[in-house]
Amino acid sequence: MWCGGETAARRGMMMRALSHLVHVRRPCLLNHNHHNHRSWRRRRLTCFRAFSSSSSPTAYKNQSRGGLSRFYSEVLPLSKGELVRIQGDEFKHMTKVLRLTTNDRVELVNGKGCLVEGVIQSVDHKGLYILSDKDPEEVLPHYTQWRVFAAFGTLKGGRADWLVEKCTELGASSVTPLLTERSPSISANRVDRLHRLIMAASKQCQRLHGMTLDPPLDIRALLPIVSLSKLSFVATAEAPPVLTALASSSRKEASGIIIIGPEGDFTEKELISVMEAGATAVGLGQHRLRVETATLALLATVMFWSDSPPLSAT
Repeated sequence: MWCGGETAARRGMMMRALSHLVHVRRPCLLNHNHHNHRSWRRRRLTCFRAFSSSSSPTAYKNQSRGGLSRFYSEVLPLSKGELVRIQGDEFKHMTKVLRLTTNDRVELVNGKGCLVEGVIQSVDHKGLYILSDKDPEEVLPHYTQWRVFAAFGTLKGGRADWLVEKCTELGASSVTPLLTERSPSISANRVDRLHRLIMAASKQCQRLHGMTLDPPLDIRALLPIVSLSKLSFVATAEAPPVLTALASSSRKEASGIIIIGPEGDFTEKELISVMEAGATAVGLGQHRLRVETATLALLATVMFWSDSPPLSAT
């Protein structure tokens, strides 16, 4: 606030002085920020391009590479030049979140290994049409199908979500909530949420074959499944290391099972019944692990083991 005794000339002089200070200092700050912004932008674009895939059919084989935005459609075009209509949540994601519109290119998958590229042909207020410009590509799974049975019904704070999301990313064939004495139930609301989470995670990780979330299963009903499997492992304390068990197992099996108990572990009776059914007890180190940590540690180990060629003898 100006004092009443100051003249207009003095106010003008002070304003010019302040203006000069701002004029001297501001260009340096603006140039510096502008330079940083351009450098960050270049780094961001470089990272994006490094993970962008080509549109050639061979790129479909490597699902870890990024590419066009991918969306789920139960029905796919059967050949080049066909139209398919997208509605519901996927339509909202395309238009409201990603702001896609006419002539934008996308990929469609059905969760069963089929993928097709296309271009958005038209958009209305209820849905859009995609025109396929290539024939569908089908990719068969080439790795062992690992089924996860984990007692995560009592986990809180998003830990069950994290477990299911990461199982999807790692490539599990299915996840089944296991009901035990110390984890006796799982809410129906949580199951609905997990289905949506699996869909989102499958698209994010470029997975062509969807992961199944099976209905909750009592541990007693698990025993016949274990007895029919040639590859089944149950994580438990004080068991031989998992790599020791894998060294004497066959990589040629089409499917396998991993079993993880609840917080507090299986009861002694439950563990004995699972092992008597044919599961091999494996250890995951010297530390006590949370349910989600043990699940992902064991799943990642068996996935990498079954997906890699055996080491040659030296």
